[in-house]
Amino acid sequence: MIVRHRNGLCAFAFALLLACSSIAWAQEKLLTIDDIYDPVKKVDFSGTSITPRWLNDGTHYLQTNPPQAGKPRILKVNALTGEAVPFFDAAKMEKAFAALAGISAQDAKRLANQGTYEMNPAQTAVLVNHANDLFYYELGSDKAYRLTNNKDEEVGESFSPDGHMVSFVRGNNLYVLDLPTGHERALTSDGNAKVLNGRLDWIYQEEVYGRGHFEAYWWSPDSTRIAFLRLDEAPVPTFAVVDHIPPNQELEITPYPKAGDPNPLVRLGIVDVRDKQAHWVDTSKYQPNDLLIVRVAWTPDGRQVAYQAQNREQTFLDLNYAHPSDGKSTNVLHETSRAWVEVTDDNPRWLKDGSFLWLSDRTGFKHIYHYAPDGKLIKLLTEGRWDVRSIDGVDEARGFVYFTGTQHSPIAEHAYRLKLDATDMTRLTQTEGSHRVSFNPQATLFVDSWSDISTPRQVRLFNADGTLVRIVDENKVPALAQYKLGQPEFLQVKTRDGFAMEAMMIKPPDFDPAKKYPVFEFTYSGPQTPQVHNAWGGVTYMWHQLLAERGYIIWVCDNRTASNKGVESAWPLYKNFGELEMRDLEDGLNWLKSQPYVDPTRIGIWGWSYGGFMTSYALTHSHSYKLGIAGGSVTDWHDYDSIYTERYMRTPQHNPEGYQKTAPRNAAANLHGRLLLIHGAMDDNVHMQNTIQFAYELQKADKPFQLMLYPKSRHGVTDPLLVKHLRQMMTDFVLQNL
Repeated sequence: MIVRHRNGLCAFAFALLLACSSIAWAQEKLLTIDDIYDPVKKVDFSGTSITPRWLNDGTHYLQTNPPQAGKPRILKVNALTGEAVPFFDAAKMEKAFAALAGISAQDAKRLANQGTYEMNPAQTAVLVNHANDLFYYELGSDKAYRLTNNKDEEVGESFSPDGHMVSFVRGNNLYVLDLPTGHERALTSDGNAKVLNGRLDWIYQEEVYGRGHFEAYWWSPDSTRIAFLRLDEAPVPTFAVVDHIPPNQELEITPYPKAGDPNPLVRLGIVDVRDKQAHWVDTSKYQPNDLLIVRVAWTPDGRQVAYQAQNREQTFLDLNYAHPSDGKSTNVLHETSRAWVEVTDDNPRWLKDGSFLWLSDRTGFKHIYHYAPDGKLIKLLTEGRWDVRSIDGVDEARGFVYFTGTQHSPIAEHAYRLKLDATDMTRLTQTEGSHRVSFNPQATLFVDSWSDISTPRQVRLFNADGTLVRIVDENKVPALAQYKLGQPEFLQVKTRDGFAMEAMMIKPPDFDPAKKYPVFEFTYSGPQTPQVHNAWGGVTYMWHQLLAERGYIIWVCDNRTASNKGVESAWPLYKNFGELEMRDLEDGLNWLKSQPYVDPTRIGIWGWSYGGFMTSYALTHSHSYKLGIAGGSVTDWHDYDSIYTERYMRTPQHNPEGYQKTAPRNAAANLHGRLLLIHGAMDDNVHMQNTIQFAYELQKADKPFQLMLYPKSRHGVTDPLLVKHLRQMMTDFVLQNL
């Protein structure tokens, strides 16, 4: 029965009208700083999309859930059906840890409910690092074992390939422990505060092997030998970082080689874990103070150690093979370019016949090469004016290699399949947006993590041929539909010499083309680090939307050297940071200022790290900007680390003019516009010294500016309360001055 109201409108239609009005009202909400950054009140705009981790069988993966009382933290999921069961009995594991002396009930509960574990190769046991000691637990058992019991810290722990031993670094010496007997033995003995065996120092971790990567050793496939780096910090100058908050200041002294300073001296050792006999790889063809060892791996048969070596200015890269019994070294490949050679993220991808796949950008674009075991080129597998980003899987039985690349779009990576004879290339991911894929060990299935500029990350499962199996996690975020957001637009803007720069614009949601709007530009500008992505941008994207709601056009334009359209696009900045980047950014602004809806007198810019450098450079080398916010800035490249800086600028000894003219602090007297400088007071990457030196020069030049320091913060501000303060301050600065 339909009930009619007195005005003749049926109840159903009336309810529908109310619902539509409610939706329209919900979409009118405006963002606040609390919505994005408040630790308690913030809205979850990104959702909680999962990151599956494949198990050895290739049909199951592990799924980690957020901590929730009464629910298992890690699930074992059947990839094809989605059926999920607890990966292990957490209550049993908790009880096993609680039975150990010195482990509190609270600690036992936490150890049994971690999100990830270091697992043995069979994925049946875990290694846990707790309170500077190591513990072993076989999943499903009733007993946990304490492996170490001393006051010294153990780091970089790992299982041997056969699962019978555990390796770790203590006191900067490399150790192994036999699990059946508990017997422990040191494989090196000269480790100290200056000599690191099997452990990365700050510069190698930050610029070569990756943040959070501590271990610098590699097991042989048969578990009989370990290759390891020995880093001698004695020649490296130190830098002090101060924590001013405790009553008695705490001082961190870290070896930190700045551009032109001595690097740590590196050696590659190979030690037999049975008799502790060690051999040093013969690197005599390189000068000890001019050597970087940037990747190490064993060949699959365990007969040789493959290591990649560079000179400190990284003008070449060698792939060498070393014999484990005597350390004799043979060169397999020698890479050069017009400027620098940057190590790829991959070691050689070996095939069963001993040949290997190799990524190289020697042509200006990164592509896959197939080499014979002796380093003779067999075939170029991919080519064109686009990049292969990574090799993701190889299926030799079916003759396929799977990779991620930019052939379809320079602003959104996709997955591809190619035959090993270089034919029949197919794009596997068809949805527009950015894709990150993970293949199972058998390369028959892959998990695709996808997002676009307006959609947080979603996860789907595909067959290796690109056919959809099922949606794993749709990660719907209904909160996004409640806010009045601007629609992002992607476009290309050409430089004065014809390079097509990728750009993104967010107009105010109530945009009126008859009005003139101020512009707030975001930049990073650093070599091969684009910021224009058709991918979800998280909280920074939402902050940009907040400013768009307040009447600003958000502008992101990747200068050519940042575009990552092949390394050839970055080569022109060689030995001269800032100048070409600035010219390109101004070309982007010239197009923008030609639009009738842009107010050319009200343009601001902001960035962090290299983006902070670029903002500082822009306000001292350009009249285009009314204001700038420079966070974590390099203001003189003499002050930044050797490996990053020298790759692009060479050493100050070889390029003194380049260092002199590229430093914003040397141009402080030319400051135009309002400048806000921000720095973490304990930044151990880009030291606060950079901002202090710049501030000093600005003061001497009688230039007004604002400065905000964040105690206890490193290169990024991470404390939730400080992050909220930071973004509120930045918002206020823009609203007051632009």
